[in-house]
Amino acid sequence: MHVPLLDLQGQYRPLRDDLLAAIARVCDTQHFIGGPEVEALERELGAYIGVRHAIGVSSGTDALLVALMALGIGPGDEVITSTFSFFASAGSIVRLGATPKLVDIDPSTFNVDADRVAASVTPRTRAILPVHLFGLCADMDRLIDIARRAGVPLVEDAAQAIGATYKGRQAGTMGTIGCFSFFPSKNLGGFGDGGLVTTDDDAIAREVRLLRNHGAEPKYFHKRVGGNFRLDAIQAAVLRVKLPRLALWTAMRRANADRYEHLFRERGLAGRIVLPVRPADREHIFNQYVVRVPNRDRVRAHLRKAGVGTEIYYPVPFHLQECFTSLGYREGDFPVAEAAAHETLALPIYGELTEAQQEAVVDALAGALV
Repeated sequence: MHVPLLDLQGQYRPLRDDLLAAIARVCDTQHFIGGPEVEALERELGAYIGVRHAIGVSSGTDALLVALMALGIGPGDEVITSTFSFFASAGSIVRLGATPKLVDIDPSTFNVDADRVAASVTPRTRAILPVHLFGLCADMDRLIDIARRAGVPLVEDAAQAIGATYKGRQAGTMGTIGCFSFFPSKNLGGFGDGGLVTTDDDAIAREVRLLRNHGAEPKYFHKRVGGNFRLDAIQAAVLRVKLPRLALWTAMRRANADRYEHLFRERGLAGRIVLPVRPADREHIFNQYVVRVPNRDRVRAHLRKAGVGTEIYYPVPFHLQECFTSLGYREGDFPVAEAAAHETLALPIYGELTEAQQEAVVDALAGALV
């Protein structure tokens, strides 16, 4: 049985008519940049997430970039973040001339280690940027306290975590700013790139809205040097169709995670691989289902031959990336992240995954571990 890592067709087919109608609505208005579709999506997302300001932008990467710009991050500043994440978490910091102060991760959650964040604060620290990796919130109480003591803003990279909660609080509402991605593979994905910035701070919201449109207010009169970070109306229309289904899709992913745990125990694999943790105080939304396995590369090759799609998130931590050589880090500096880079493997988890497909994944994994 062929089991892809992600099958977007299963989500698309039942919504096809609604999605095409939404796109046609935008085409008929010929209003492609900003406008009523974007404004309506912002209201609906703000209500869903529970935040005063939800500001649509062009991608998750640009959400991080414009958030840091709105905070005035620039040359000479340090921003503390994880060494284990998608590239944008650190790349956005460097693009502004600031320095990412990288820290190691917690071995069970893969999120940034709060103790190491506290130890990394310096007089040059201007922000802390934790990542809610794979759909599980970071240790936010600790991180909020560290940021408060340091007197710096907390920017939540919630690109993979829309709908995730920490002690009943939504990802993207606990820090100064939240940043989301609508890349097609996300739990709420568009038909291309898209992103969102969330905040309860009126002044920050004004700055983000200004910066996303080249700092112009009014048109052609530029108060800041911003960028073209605008969300397309077609993407907004697509996301508006999908948003009402998000809670159900998240529940389906969580049910699939439950089934994996049952199947792994049933096959006697639970002690041979390390399953994702699910802390009682957090709701994991499983944007990815990431396990640790021995001989990861050999196991992945076996699964590929069996027709099971997998991915490695992420094979090279930031401190070992060629483009960050100037930061001065070396192999061995962050051993927990380095171990994760060599041992982790993402398995299919999308909501439309069938029980038979999950059984095929588990059977293939059992065969790989013989």
